[in-house]
Amino acid sequence: MPGSPILFTGAAQRVGLYCVKALHAQGHQLVVSYRTRRDSINALEKLGIDCIQADFASDEGIHGFVHQVKSRYVSLRAIVHNASDWLPDDNLRQAQIFDTMMAVHAKAPLLINQALAPLLNQDKADIIHLTDFVAQTGSAKHMAYAASKAALENLTMSFARALAPRVKVNAIAPALICFNKHDDEAYRQKTLKKSLLGTEPGEQEVFKAISWLLDSDYMTGRIIGLDGGRPLNLP
Repeated sequence: MPGSPILFTGAAQRVGLYCVKALHAQGHQLVVSYRTRRDSINALEKLGIDCIQADFASDEGIHGFVHQVKSRYVSLRAIVHNASDWLPDDNLRQAQIFDTMMAVHAKAPLLINQALAPLLNQDKADIIHLTDFVAQTGSAKHMAYAASKAALENLTMSFARALAPRVKVNAIAPALICFNKHDDEAYRQKTLKKSLLGTEPGEQEVFKAISWLLDSDYMTGRIIGLDGGRPLNLP
């Protein structure tokens, strides 16, 4: 339906913030989630973007967010799941970390998709999951995180089967997109060497991938590796 917003979770910083601003600049209406209020959220609200606080680490946070969206909107153009956390493994509280990672990266998308898919009433509407390169490789120091992103990739295929042909469901699995300000030069150089293209692509590459999926009429159930050829960069 004309004017139906794109729902975008995790929009307060970095990739999410960039993509939301870029989608808004294209003329899309947006409703977004954020966990921690930042100045960036104030700026989004000044643009007319509907911002809803939600912590997806708890069932209450997930259900509360769904309730607010359903109370404000009767239709959606797309759902983009970007909300994320990145907790390192810790043997003293590994069970808690695993539960948190699975809640944020798998349970929240599952429950949000199930509750809000009926609002995706535009022909060839979209659900897009932001996963991670490590979903296919594992991680020695972030096992719970990697496992939860792998679960989200599996949900991509399950929802593609369940919602076809009305809704396209795909995932984007980035590796390095942009460094943090505190990353030192040695870490940057080591990380750049992991991909064939050897570059820091920037947030715009995720936005390009999202835009392409929104425009596609024939892509569903796929995991798009946004990784600069990293899987091919073998010794």
